[in-house]
Amino acid sequence: MSIAATQDSSAGDANAGMAKSSSFYLAMRLLPKPRREAMYAVYSFCRLVDDIADDGGPRGGRRRALEDWRRDIDRLYAGEIPRASLRDLAKAIDAFGLRREDFIAIIDGMDMDVERDIQAPDWATLELYCDRVASAVGRLSVRIFGTPEEYCESLPHHLGKALQLTNILRDIDEDAGIGRLYLPREALEAAGIWSHDPRTVAAHPNLGAACAPVIARAKEHFRRARAIMSRCPRASVKACRIMAEAYGPILDGVAARGFAPPRARVRVSKGRLLLILLRHGLV
Repeated sequence: MSIAATQDSSAGDANAGMAKSSSFYLAMRLLPKPRREAMYAVYSFCRLVDDIADDGGPRGGRRRALEDWRRDIDRLYAGEIPRASLRDLAKAIDAFGLRREDFIAIIDGMDMDVERDIQAPDWATLELYCDRVASAVGRLSVRIFGTPEEYCESLPHHLGKALQLTNILRDIDEDAGIGRLYLPREALEAAGIWSHDPRTVAAHPNLGAACAPVIARAKEHFRRARAIMSRCPRASVKACRIMAEAYGPILDGVAARGFAPPRARVRVSKGRLLLILLRHGLV
């Protein structure tokens, strides 16, 4: 599941589909209209390919649907518009110099979920997955935001992985319900958990110990992302800061709550989101 597709919404028009109180939607409201509309086009793409990965249909059909998207992206970069619904995405690509390889990386990340239900990947595979479904989204986004070119790789590398690891820690039960387990194999085994079955792991008394290194890695990515943002013009990373300030408390809340069942879902309150937005000048 990609970062841009983690909010509660349905596929279709991105602006209409986004949950109006989501941190992503509120962060996008900060942007000038051309940048905002470009982000909505990217968001819609992410939602649609994520829905293919998660719809539960036959794997062969879902892989063919993702291959259709690869062809559509290739056609966009060849100067064609394969269908009218992609006009806004074509405009965003042209206006902000968005890179083909980042769109393909997102599709490849979705394909990792389609090929087989991910269960206890090793750290290297998890890093690749996070890069594809989160950092690649960030690499598209920072170019739309106007982030200085020198930080267009390092900022999404760290912030995307911080956000995705936070999602993984928050969504253990939801992922187990669809047969997925994104916690790394090495962390599970170091905690004395030898099963890779998602439901078994979710109920294991040592789950907290397995999550500890994932929490530590997410916190380090947040730290590095904040350090990079501090060196960027404020306007160019305003949306990134809002996402970090919205997700940081989720990570802290998950760590403080612990992993003993039953686990209440950790959320950021609307009041806290409003304070974040006010701090960044959106009223």
